[in-house]
Amino acid sequence: MDAAMIRTARSDSPKNLLAQVAARYAVAITPAMEALIDASDPVDPIAAQFRPDARELETLPDESGDPIGDAAHSPVTGIVHRHPDRVLLKPLHICPVYCRFCFRREVVGPDGDGTLSGAELEAAFAYIAAHPKIWEVILTGGDPFMLSARRALEITERLAAIPHVKIIRWHTRVPAVDPARVTPDFVDAIKTKDATTYVVLHANHARELTADARAAIARIVDAGIPMLSQTVLLKGVNDNAETLAALMRAFVEARVKPYYLHHLDKAPGTSHFRCTIAEGQAIARQLHQRMSGIAQPSYILDIPGGHGKAPLATPSLREAANGYEVLGADGAWRPYPGDGA
Repeated sequence: MDAAMIRTARSDSPKNLLAQVAARYAVAITPAMEALIDASDPVDPIAAQFRPDARELETLPDESGDPIGDAAHSPVTGIVHRHPDRVLLKPLHICPVYCRFCFRREVVGPDGDGTLSGAELEAAFAYIAAHPKIWEVILTGGDPFMLSARRALEITERLAAIPHVKIIRWHTRVPAVDPARVTPDFVDAIKTKDATTYVVLHANHARELTADARAAIARIVDAGIPMLSQTVLLKGVNDNAETLAALMRAFVEARVKPYYLHHLDKAPGTSHFRCTIAEGQAIARQLHQRMSGIAQPSYILDIPGGHGKAPLATPSLREAANGYEVLGADGAWRPYPGDGA
């Protein structure tokens, strides 16, 4: 959106601006998340994640519709293959909620054919089978927990039948945003004796982990499926150590191991959510200083263009005259002799 278009948009009524946002990007929120919104709070962190905002109409020059390079690494429809030992499989582009900061916001949504056809899914399976270095398949999208139990079982069985696929990882928001969808039948469908299943839950604020969400998580974990978390660092939602600490502890209490804290990808219309890397590093450092090791996520950045993930946390070791200095939990640097000293 150029400067003239931005000025025109800003002259429109708030209702018209939100209609323009909805025309460009998918909008949906589940009753479970709607019930959490505090209508008296103009900066409610749940509302900020799911309700459209006129600022989404402003696209900055460094923002991209494909910020992490999915398209450049997609050899067949539905597959993204950046690393030799793992691929993404995107069976559908539909979600229960549409995050206002989503890095795939240009392609997800309920309109059009958002599910792989039978032929496309067969081609994806054939690609995975033809590449014996692929050890892990990551189900993403869209949200793969939006599949029916029958479809999830079919995908699980097909992947598990490929001898070199040992890990099947499902990335989802559903246990938090629509916990009733996590039925015993669905949990059974993503388990298999021929591969190891992991579930990675995306949540950004401790309030998302309601009693119903924790019950949905328990259905997964009690079935023997380990769970990890991923969170996006978002200005106005969780951009302070206290809020993130509460979330990470809530994950651990629910038996979900904190995994990734993502620096926000530069998707169109998301600049109002963006923290600086320096701000993120300061928060990550505070988390390291105050929290148990089992509650620590890795602060990472997806390198634009699809070149992998880069750790962003500031180092805790630096060279000194007589060896090294190490950073303690209290923020002080202390000497450590060099190796062999």
